[in-house]
Amino acid sequence: MTALAVTRATLARMLRDRTALFFMVLLPVAIIVVIGVTVSGFDQFRIGLVPAARSGPVAQELTSELRDAPGLRARTYATEDDARTALRRAELDAVVVVPDGLDADVRDGRTVTVRVLVEPSGSAGHSAVTSVSAVVADHAAGIQAARFAGDVTGGSFDDNLALARGADRAAAPIAVRAETVNGQSDFLPLGYSYSTPTMLVLFVFINALAGGAAIVQTRRTGVYARALAAMVGARTLVFGETVAYLLLAVLQSLLIVGIGALAFDVAWGDPLAAGVLVAVWALVGTGAGVLAGALFRTPEQVHAAGPALGIGPGMLGGCMWPLALVPDWLSTVGHAVPQAWAVDAWTTLLSRDGDVTAILRELTVLAAFAAVLLTVASLSLRSRLVTGSGG
Repeated sequence: MTALAVTRATLARMLRDRTALFFMVLLPVAIIVVIGVTVSGFDQFRIGLVPAARSGPVAQELTSELRDAPGLRARTYATEDDARTALRRAELDAVVVVPDGLDADVRDGRTVTVRVLVEPSGSAGHSAVTSVSAVVADHAAGIQAARFAGDVTGGSFDDNLALARGADRAAAPIAVRAETVNGQSDFLPLGYSYSTPTMLVLFVFINALAGGAAIVQTRRTGVYARALAAMVGARTLVFGETVAYLLLAVLQSLLIVGIGALAFDVAWGDPLAAGVLVAVWALVGTGAGVLAGALFRTPEQVHAAGPALGIGPGMLGGCMWPLALVPDWLSTVGHAVPQAWAVDAWTTLLSRDGDVTAILRELTVLAAFAAVLLTVASLSLRSRLVTGSGG
């Protein structure tokens, strides 16, 4: 039996395990979706929209523009009372009430006030007023242009308004592009670009630890003992198992990367840097998984301790929240685990447009973690096999 045969047998056994596939594929994707939805939308304000009871073309156009505004998430309410109730329950940041008779007042040249309701203690509500005001001001600009055209050239208000809107659409807009030079953002982008890389770091490590139960079970059932009796070297067995766990870690990483890119439009940054980071983190997870398989005595111990050993360092290392938000001493303690260095590297790639050289320090530290874990794991598993301590 060669190391390749050991690898093939381990892969086949793991891929036939439906529970392992669930934790490898479905659970990470589900949590990515939940966290991505939770942390997305912080750059948008929730507004309740109460349309005018007697709605003409101008009021309908304003309502449509408020719904389509990129900085607003609008929900329509039938009555102002319903919208006020949602505002009091903190379901909304603001309520916009489109006035009745808007069209008639505009045509008669009267000033129209669009009411925006906010909670006095809500800071988000006052910020939402600014976004709503920008939409209303843009809408009013077309009306003012139509009035001016009517005063100068005559014609009906509706025709002049249509001309003003057409001229606005035909005019070349002034594009404003923001570019951060030498950016030093300490946060991953919001939404799925936050949840996907952090869950990759978290679940590759956790699943590798949980996979150590298969090594423990193989030890206890005497498979290794029979292989050794068939003149298969302990080093061959250890190498074969290590390669199998490495391939599983890489496979799960590629699945998360692919799903993130295709389903959630996650940009993974520099391809070379991302690939190297994925490979190094897979080595870290492999070392942890093989070490768990060597040290624990029963599969039940692995299943009981594995999640805690994976989630605890994941929380400490910034997989659940950015370390930039915690005190400096806690951030320093967090960097005692490899997860913090992996999250730092992804932050550099995704938020600072970094490349391999930009994450060289993080890669070096992770490679050191991987070397230590793989060395200790290989020696421990080989010692188990040679001494015959299968339990």
